[in-house]
Amino acid sequence: MSDPTPTPRLAVAGAGAFGRNHLRVIRDSSRATLAAVFDTDPARAEAAAQEFGCTAARSLDELASLADAAIVAVPTTAHHPVAAHLLEAGLDVLVEKPITVTTEEARDLCSIAARRARILQVGHLERFNPAVLAMRQVLTRPLFFEIHRLSVFTPRSLDVDVVADLMIHDLDILLSITGTMPEEVRAAGIPILSRKADIASVRLAFPGGVVANLTASRASTERVRKLRLFQPGQYVSVDYARQDCVAIGVDENRQVKVQPVPVEKREPLAVQFDAFLDSISTRQTPAVDGIAAARALEAARLILDKIEEHTALVARTLAGGAL
Repeated sequence: MSDPTPTPRLAVAGAGAFGRNHLRVIRDSSRATLAAVFDTDPARAEAAAQEFGCTAARSLDELASLADAAIVAVPTTAHHPVAAHLLEAGLDVLVEKPITVTTEEARDLCSIAARRARILQVGHLERFNPAVLAMRQVLTRPLFFEIHRLSVFTPRSLDVDVVADLMIHDLDILLSITGTMPEEVRAAGIPILSRKADIASVRLAFPGGVVANLTASRASTERVRKLRLFQPGQYVSVDYARQDCVAIGVDENRQVKVQPVPVEKREPLAVQFDAFLDSISTRQTPAVDGIAAARALEAARLILDKIEEHTALVARTLAGGAL
Protein backbone atom coordinates (compact mmCIF):
# COMPACT_ATOMS: atom_id res chain seq x y z
CA MET A 1 0.00 0.00 0.00
CA SER A 2 1.44 3.37 -1.00
CA ASP A 3 2.05 6.16 1.47
CA PRO A 4 -0.96 8.56 1.22
CA THR A 5 1.27 11.51 2.16
CA PRO A 6 4.60 10.95 0.39
CA THR A 7 7.52 13.13 1.42
CA PRO A 8 7.73 16.01 -1.08
CA ARG A 9 10.88 16.38 -3.16
CA LEU A 10 12.31 19.89 -2.89
CA ALA A 11 14.79 21.65 -5.15
CA VAL A 12 16.54 25.01 -5.02
CA ALA A 13 17.20 27.35 -7.94
CA GLY A 14 20.24 29.43 -7.03
CA ALA A 15 23.29 28.23 -5.12
CA GLY A 16 24.46 31.56 -3.72
CA ALA A 17 24.36 32.56 -0.06
CA PHE A 18 20.55 32.51 0.20
CA GLY A 19 20.25 29.30 -1.80
CA ARG A 20 22.78 27.50 0.37
CA ASN A 21 20.82 28.41 3.50
CA HIS A 22 17.67 26.95 1.94
CA LEU A 23 19.57 23.82 0.92
CA ARG A 24 20.70 23.37 4.53
CA VAL A 25 17.20 23.77 5.94
CA ILE A 26 15.71 21.32 3.43
CA ARG A 27 18.47 18.78 4.05
CA ASP A 28 17.92 18.99 7.81
CA SER A 29 14.13 18.70 7.59
CA SER A 30 12.48 15.36 8.35
CA ARG A 31 9.45 16.45 6.32
CA ALA A 32 11.05 16.79 2.89
CA THR A 33 13.66 15.26 0.61
CA LEU A 34 16.33 17.47 -0.94
CA ALA A 35 16.33 16.48 -4.61
CA ALA A 36 18.34 18.95 -6.65
CA VAL A 37 19.99 22.34 -7.04
CA PHE A 38 20.46 24.45 -10.15
CA ASP A 39 22.66 27.47 -10.75
CA THR A 40 23.71 29.32 -13.88
CA ASP A 41 27.27 28.61 -12.70
CA PRO A 42 27.57 24.81 -13.09
CA ALA A 43 30.63 24.64 -10.83
CA ARG A 44 28.79 26.38 -8.02
CA ALA A 45 25.80 24.07 -8.45
CA GLU A 46 28.07 21.01 -8.39
CA ALA A 47 29.84 22.21 -5.25
CA ALA A 48 26.52 22.80 -3.48
CA ALA A 49 25.19 19.43 -4.62
CA GLN A 50 28.26 17.68 -3.22
CA GLU A 51 28.02 19.53 0.10
CA PHE A 52 24.31 19.01 0.68
CA GLY A 53 23.88 15.61 -0.96
CA CYS A 54 21.64 16.16 -3.97
CA THR A 55 21.71 16.29 -7.76
CA ALA A 56 23.22 19.23 -9.64
CA ALA A 57 20.60 19.88 -12.31
CA ARG A 58 21.87 21.17 -15.64
CA SER A 59 18.74 23.19 -16.45
CA LEU A 60 15.52 24.44 -14.92
CA ASP A 61 13.67 21.76 -16.88
CA GLU A 62 15.82 19.06 -15.32
CA LEU A 63 15.31 20.65 -11.90
CA ALA A 64 11.54 20.58 -12.41
CA SER A 65 11.61 16.93 -13.48
CA LEU A 66 13.32 15.96 -10.21
CA ALA A 67 11.10 17.85 -7.75
CA ASP A 68 7.56 18.50 -6.54
CA ALA A 69 8.33 21.98 -5.26
CA ALA A 70 11.14 24.49 -5.51
CA ILE A 71 12.65 27.46 -3.75
CA VAL A 72 13.78 30.31 -6.00
CA ALA A 73 16.86 32.03 -4.56
CA VAL A 74 18.27 33.68 -7.66
CA PRO A 75 18.93 37.44 -8.08
CA THR A 76 15.74 39.50 -7.90
CA THR A 77 15.92 40.41 -11.59
CA ALA A 78 15.51 36.70 -12.41
CA HIS A 79 12.69 35.95 -9.95
CA HIS A 80 9.91 36.34 -12.49
CA PRO A 81 11.27 34.21 -15.34
CA VAL A 82 12.55 31.44 -13.05
CA ALA A 83 9.47 31.26 -10.82
CA ALA A 84 7.14 31.45 -13.82
CA HIS A 85 9.02 28.60 -15.52
CA LEU A 86 8.75 26.37 -12.45
CA LEU A 87 5.09 27.19 -11.80
CA GLU A 88 4.24 26.41 -15.42
CA ALA A 89 6.11 23.12 -15.02
CA GLY A 90 3.68 22.20 -12.25
CA LEU A 91 5.80 22.87 -9.16
CA ASP A 92 4.78 24.67 -6.00
CA VAL A 93 7.16 27.58 -5.50
CA LEU A 94 8.60 29.65 -2.66
CA VAL A 95 10.35 32.67 -4.16
CA GLU A 96 12.67 34.90 -2.15
CA LYS A 97 11.65 38.49 -1.46
CA PRO A 98 11.00 40.84 -3.11
CA ILE A 99 8.67 38.71 -5.19
CA THR A 100 9.73 40.41 -8.46
CA VAL A 101 11.14 43.68 -9.75
CA THR A 102 7.80 45.15 -10.87
CA THR A 103 4.23 44.86 -9.64
CA GLU A 104 3.21 43.73 -13.15
CA GLU A 105 5.57 40.77 -12.87
CA ALA A 106 4.21 40.00 -9.39
CA ARG A 107 0.63 39.97 -10.65
CA ASP A 108 1.69 37.70 -13.51
CA LEU A 109 3.17 35.15 -11.08
CA CYS A 110 -0.06 35.25 -9.06
CA SER A 111 -2.04 34.65 -12.24
CA ILE A 112 0.11 31.69 -13.27
CA ALA A 113 -0.10 30.14 -9.80
CA ALA A 114 -3.89 30.47 -9.79
CA ARG A 115 -4.26 29.07 -13.30
CA ARG A 116 -1.97 26.13 -12.57
CA ALA A 117 -3.43 25.60 -9.06
CA ARG A 118 0.04 25.87 -7.54
CA ILE A 119 1.19 27.19 -4.16
CA LEU A 120 3.07 30.49 -4.46
CA GLN A 121 4.73 31.62 -1.23
CA VAL A 122 7.14 34.54 -0.89
CA GLY A 123 10.12 34.68 1.47
CA HIS A 124 9.19 37.57 3.72
CA LEU A 125 11.14 35.88 6.46
CA GLU A 126 10.32 38.21 9.35
CA ARG A 127 6.68 37.08 9.27
CA PHE A 128 8.01 33.81 10.68
CA ASN A 129 10.32 35.34 13.25
CA PRO A 130 9.20 33.86 16.61
CA ALA A 131 9.30 37.34 18.18
CA VAL A 132 6.88 38.64 15.54
CA LEU A 133 4.59 35.65 16.05
CA ALA A 134 4.65 36.38 19.79
CA MET A 135 3.95 40.09 19.20
CA ARG A 136 0.77 39.24 17.33
CA GLN A 137 -0.61 37.65 20.49
CA VAL A 138 -0.63 41.02 22.30
CA LEU A 139 -1.79 43.29 19.47
CA THR A 140 -4.91 45.31 20.15
CA ARG A 141 -5.09 48.57 18.18
CA PRO A 142 -1.60 49.68 17.10
CA LEU A 143 -1.58 53.38 16.23
CA PHE A 144 2.10 54.30 15.92
CA PHE A 145 5.14 52.35 14.69
CA GLU A 146 8.88 53.05 14.88
CA ILE A 147 10.96 50.60 12.85
CA HIS A 148 14.71 50.47 12.30
CA ARG A 149 16.54 48.01 10.06
CA LEU A 150 20.25 48.73 9.69
CA SER A 151 22.91 46.49 8.14
CA VAL A 152 26.62 46.60 7.54
CA PHE A 153 27.31 46.93 3.81
CA THR A 154 27.80 43.73 1.83
CA PRO A 155 28.10 43.38 -1.97
CA ARG A 156 25.02 41.15 -2.22
CA SER A 157 21.56 42.21 -3.45
CA LEU A 158 22.87 45.33 -5.16
CA ASP A 159 20.49 44.72 -8.05
CA VAL A 160 17.81 46.30 -5.84
CA ASP A 161 17.70 49.34 -3.56
CA VAL A 162 17.57 49.29 0.25
CA VAL A 163 13.77 49.58 0.24
CA ALA A 164 13.32 46.39 -1.77
CA ASP A 165 16.29 44.72 -0.08
CA LEU A 166 15.63 45.46 3.61
CA MET A 167 12.66 47.73 4.31
CA ILE A 168 10.25 45.51 2.39
CA HIS A 169 10.30 43.04 5.32
CA ASP A 170 8.83 45.72 7.56
CA LEU A 171 6.42 46.94 4.91
CA ASP A 172 5.02 43.42 4.65
CA ILE A 173 4.54 43.21 8.42
CA LEU A 174 2.95 46.68 8.57
CA LEU A 175 0.48 45.87 5.79
CA SER A 176 -0.41 42.56 7.43
CA ILE A 177 -1.20 44.40 10.69
CA THR A 178 -3.01 47.43 9.29
CA GLY A 179 -4.80 45.47 6.58
CA THR A 180 -4.60 48.43 4.21
CA MET A 181 -2.25 50.40 2.00
CA PRO A 182 -0.88 53.76 3.20
CA GLU A 183 -2.82 56.83 2.11
CA GLU A 184 0.16 59.17 2.46
CA VAL A 185 3.86 58.51 1.79
CA ARG A 186 6.80 60.75 2.62
CA ALA A 187 10.29 59.47 1.90
CA ALA A 188 13.88 60.47 1.37
CA GLY A 189 16.88 58.36 0.48
CA ILE A 190 20.29 58.49 -1.14
CA PRO A 191 22.87 56.16 -2.71
CA ILE A 192 26.09 55.93 -0.70
CA LEU A 193 27.99 52.78 -1.59
CA SER A 194 26.06 51.63 -4.65
CA ARG A 195 24.15 53.19 -7.54
CA LYS A 196 20.82 52.66 -5.81
CA ALA A 197 19.43 54.08 -2.55
CA ASP A 198 21.40 52.60 0.34
CA ILE A 199 19.63 54.50 3.11
CA ALA A 200 16.00 55.56 3.35
CA SER A 201 13.78 57.36 5.84
CA VAL A 202 10.03 56.94 5.41
CA ARG A 203 6.84 58.15 7.06
CA LEU A 204 3.59 56.37 6.21
CA ALA A 205 0.08 57.44 7.17
CA PHE A 206 -2.70 54.84 7.10
CA PRO A 207 -6.48 55.30 7.27
CA GLY A 208 -7.75 55.91 10.80
CA GLY A 209 -4.74 57.88 11.97
CA VAL A 210 -2.20 55.05 12.07
CA VAL A 211 1.34 56.33 11.45
CA ALA A 212 4.63 54.49 10.86
CA ASN A 213 8.20 55.79 10.72
CA LEU A 214 10.72 53.48 9.08
CA THR A 215 14.48 53.74 8.64
CA ALA A 216 16.51 51.31 6.58
CA SER A 217 20.23 51.39 5.82
CA ARG A 218 22.74 48.99 4.35
CA ALA A 219 25.59 51.41 5.02
CA SER A 220 25.61 51.21 8.81
CA THR A 221 28.40 50.34 11.24
CA GLU A 222 26.00 48.18 13.25
CA ARG A 223 23.23 45.68 12.70
CA VAL A 224 19.87 46.72 14.12
CA ARG A 225 16.52 44.99 13.62
CA LYS A 226 13.85 46.55 15.85
CA LEU A 227 10.15 47.29 15.74
CA ARG A 228 8.33 49.35 18.34
CA LEU A 229 4.60 49.90 18.33
CA PHE A 230 2.29 51.91 20.52
CA GLN A 231 -1.33 51.02 21.18
CA PRO A 232 -3.82 52.24 23.81
CA GLY A 233 -2.25 51.70 27.24
CA GLN A 234 0.73 49.76 25.95
CA TYR A 235 4.11 49.96 24.24
CA VAL A 236 5.43 46.80 22.56
CA SER A 237 9.08 46.36 21.58
CA VAL A 238 10.36 43.63 19.26
CA ASP A 239 13.99 42.80 18.59
CA TYR A 240 14.06 40.64 15.48
CA ALA A 241 17.69 39.62 15.91
CA ARG A 242 17.45 38.63 19.58
CA GLN A 243 13.97 37.18 19.05
CA ASP A 244 12.48 38.87 22.07
CA CYS A 245 9.27 40.80 22.65
CA VAL A 246 8.41 43.03 25.62
CA ALA A 247 5.09 44.71 26.44
CA ILE A 248 5.19 47.78 28.69
CA GLY A 249 2.05 49.26 30.18
CA VAL A 250 0.60 50.98 33.24
CA ASP A 251 -1.38 48.98 35.79
CA GLU A 252 -4.41 50.08 37.83
CA ASN A 253 -2.08 51.71 40.38
CA ARG A 254 -0.43 53.76 37.65
CA GLN A 255 2.74 51.76 38.01
CA VAL A 256 4.81 50.87 34.97
CA LYS A 257 4.56 47.16 34.25
CA VAL A 258 7.16 45.44 32.06
CA GLN A 259 6.01 42.08 30.80
CA PRO A 260 8.20 39.88 28.59
CA VAL A 261 6.05 38.12 26.01
CA PRO A 262 6.90 34.39 25.80
CA VAL A 263 8.85 33.58 22.63
CA GLU A 264 9.66 30.07 21.43
CA LYS A 265 12.97 30.78 19.74
CA ARG A 266 13.66 29.04 16.45
CA GLU A 267 15.36 29.79 13.15
CA PRO A 268 12.84 31.82 11.08
CA LEU A 269 13.99 30.15 7.86
CA ALA A 270 13.03 26.74 9.26
CA VAL A 271 9.67 28.08 10.48
CA GLN A 272 9.03 29.55 7.03
CA PHE A 273 9.94 26.26 5.36
CA ASP A 274 7.56 24.33 7.61
CA ALA A 275 4.80 26.78 6.67
CA PHE A 276 5.58 26.15 3.00
CA LEU A 277 5.37 22.40 3.55
CA ASP A 278 2.05 22.86 5.37
CA SER A 279 0.64 24.72 2.37
CA ILE A 280 1.95 22.06 -0.01
CA SER A 281 0.26 19.36 2.07
CA THR A 282 -3.06 21.09 2.76
CA ARG A 283 -3.24 23.20 -0.44
CA GLN A 284 -4.17 26.14 1.77
CA THR A 285 -3.12 29.68 0.83
CA PRO A 286 0.23 30.58 2.44
CA ALA A 287 0.38 33.29 5.10
CA VAL A 288 2.61 35.26 2.73
CA ASP A 289 1.19 34.51 -0.70
CA GLY A 290 1.89 36.27 -3.97
CA ILE A 291 -0.91 38.77 -3.43
CA ALA A 292 0.46 39.88 -0.04
CA ALA A 293 3.96 40.13 -1.51
CA ALA A 294 2.66 42.17 -4.46
CA ARG A 295 1.09 44.64 -2.02
CA ALA A 296 4.39 45.01 -0.16
CA LEU A 297 6.14 45.58 -3.48
CA GLU A 298 3.53 48.17 -4.47
CA ALA A 299 4.14 50.03 -1.19
CA ALA A 300 7.89 49.86 -1.86
CA ARG A 301 7.35 51.36 -5.31
CA LEU A 302 5.31 54.24 -3.82
CA ILE A 303 8.21 54.93 -1.46
CA LEU A 304 10.77 54.78 -4.26
CA ASP A 305 8.76 57.25 -6.31
CA LYS A 306 8.98 59.70 -3.40
CA ILE A 307 12.71 59.01 -3.01
CA GLU A 308 13.22 59.81 -6.68
CA GLU A 309 11.38 63.09 -6.19
CA HIS A 310 13.64 63.90 -3.25
CA THR A 311 16.75 62.95 -5.21
CA ALA A 312 15.73 65.26 -8.07
CA LEU A 313 15.12 68.10 -5.61
CA VAL A 314 18.58 67.65 -4.05
CA ALA A 315 20.16 67.58 -7.52
CA ARG A 316 18.48 70.87 -8.42
CA THR A 317 19.58 72.39 -5.11
CA LEU A 318 23.18 71.34 -5.66
CA ALA A 319 23.12 72.60 -9.24
CA GLY A 320 21.90 75.95 -8.00
CA GLY A 321 24.74 76.22 -5.51
CA ALA A 322 22.42 76.67 -2.51
CA LEU A 323 24.34 74.14 -0.40
